[in-house]
Amino acid sequence: MNILMALSQLEVTGAEVYTTTIADELINRGNRVFIVSDTFSTKTKAEYTKLEFNKRNFVNRIKHIKFLYKFIKENDIQIVHAHSRASSWSCQVACKLAKIPLITTTHGKQPVHLSRKIIKGFGEHTIAVCENIKEHIVKDLGYKENKISVLRNPINFIEKERNIKNNEKKVISIIGRLSGPKGDVAYDLLKIFLKENLLEKYEIRIIGGKNLPERFETFRIKGVNFLGYISNIQEKILESDVVIGAGRVAIESILNKIPTIAIGESEYIGYIDSDKLKLGLSSNFGDIASSKYPKMETEKFILDLEKALNLKNNEKNFLKEKVFSEINLKNIVDNIEKKYFSLWVEKRKWEIPVIMYHRVINSKENEGVHGTYIYEKKFREHLKYLKDNNYEVITFKDLDRISWRNRFNKHKKYIILTFDDGYVDNYDLAFPILKEFGFKATIFLMAESTYNEWDVKMSNEKKFPLMSKKMILEMQDYGIEFGAHTFNHPKINEISPEEIETQVLGCKKILEEKIEKEIITFAYPYGILNEYAKGVAINAGYTFAVATDSGPVCLSDDFYQIRRIAIFPNTNIRSFKRKVKGNYNFIKIKRENKNK
Repeated sequence: MNILMALSQLEVTGAEVYTTTIADELINRGNRVFIVSDTFSTKTKAEYTKLEFNKRNFVNRIKHIKFLYKFIKENDIQIVHAHSRASSWSCQVACKLAKIPLITTTHGKQPVHLSRKIIKGFGEHTIAVCENIKEHIVKDLGYKENKISVLRNPINFIEKERNIKNNEKKVISIIGRLSGPKGDVAYDLLKIFLKENLLEKYEIRIIGGKNLPERFETFRIKGVNFLGYISNIQEKILESDVVIGAGRVAIESILNKIPTIAIGESEYIGYIDSDKLKLGLSSNFGDIASSKYPKMETEKFILDLEKALNLKNNEKNFLKEKVFSEINLKNIVDNIEKKYFSLWVEKRKWEIPVIMYHRVINSKENEGVHGTYIYEKKFREHLKYLKDNNYEVITFKDLDRISWRNRFNKHKKYIILTFDDGYVDNYDLAFPILKEFGFKATIFLMAESTYNEWDVKMSNEKKFPLMSKKMILEMQDYGIEFGAHTFNHPKINEISPEEIETQVLGCKKILEEKIEKEIITFAYPYGILNEYAKGVAINAGYTFAVATDSGPVCLSDDFYQIRRIAIFPNTNIRSFKRKVKGNYNFIKIKRENKNK
């Protein structure tokens, strides 16, 4: 996927570090990421272009929109992810013109005024980095709760040994910008250190800020060490005995098992222990609360400092593990990436059609009781239409090879054709037509049944034989993919957990021995499943599992409940065109909901 990240800033911010962290992980997964911003200092694999969002007059904003629209078109951008108010406003207009989705991450409290309530600028979805932000956006700006996800600041944490220096004094590091509210926090803290004669007792380091504001000059003269912007913040955290900060700083400090005092732009959380951790996470460690700036109480702060300096190792380990589970980079980017694709599919009303056939016949006597067949002539018409209209027929193994992330590549019209049960007519009649058009398919096999015994037992259906091993191997050599479809086609919601494991997991091993290849795709019989069966499919090592009329419209929302579009005897070429167009499931679900 081609992704554009946008943010407005004049110096390094937490939003910049957030952007590079998720951008690099997305690139590692095979996506292409571009970044536009006023300035950018953090090293990244993404392609950076300067765009001065902070020049916000009307003329400049029109220029921003024109630039963004052109950039989106030239680079085939499929989604824009904005990380600041100024950038999101321009991106929202550009995205509407380009007809692509906008997602935003809301890092802090938003101004509440009439224009913001009318033009919210959050795009189709926003990610709040803590619960307090979500509550604020819903309550104060009227944004819909179902359009907000809470995902913490992700950190690509690499554990390192602590760099303990033989200092006579304990090192207290205050980390954050020296401008705005964070600058006020640092200033008030330094006043306490100075007033209480703590500058002689501790080594005080201030980390952050490009330039030293004049009001801090007194503290520099008194011995406070102003280090400015540091590229390797972890190194300095590990040299500290206590870190004072908010947001991402507090999270990194806890992960490195350094005692932390959380003080942000809006709230004084104080010394973080197991009792205060939830409060810290909810407010992004003091950056987001109902107040504008925390009142600094000298006695409380000194008490918190003493507690932090005496934090026990078992408490440090507990805090680290708990925070790591909340900010795990892989899990957070999994959620973000899936949301990208879900928004794209919803915006464009298009997804790869996954078509479901069963039998292909050429005589009335083979119709049977159930309408799970199509005549050979119609099947050929279907494939001819796909060929004439430049569809590329792929298997699930192909999808895995090219990566599901690339399924919306420009000038590609992918489609997947599947057959359930593995009837002999798939070899006798469907296979020659597939070869005629140079197409492949995915066929789901039974590991035990040799004919359609499940239908015969339930409805006096005729016996229709299933393919032999010789037929299967010949088709496999051509490029047909084979998946698993249980031993004997049970209704999974009617069998025990132990039987589910046998039918889903056991059949994989048997079929892999039969076809001498790995099987990565499973089909639930009748399209019926439950959460236990889905879990077994995941643990069995399948990459994909397909249902029928259940599951999300966006394929990548749930790889273990992929929707399929059924083909029936009456699926003429007109109906087939509608079913393969890519928007069929949207229309079908809308119609079904209307009829409820």
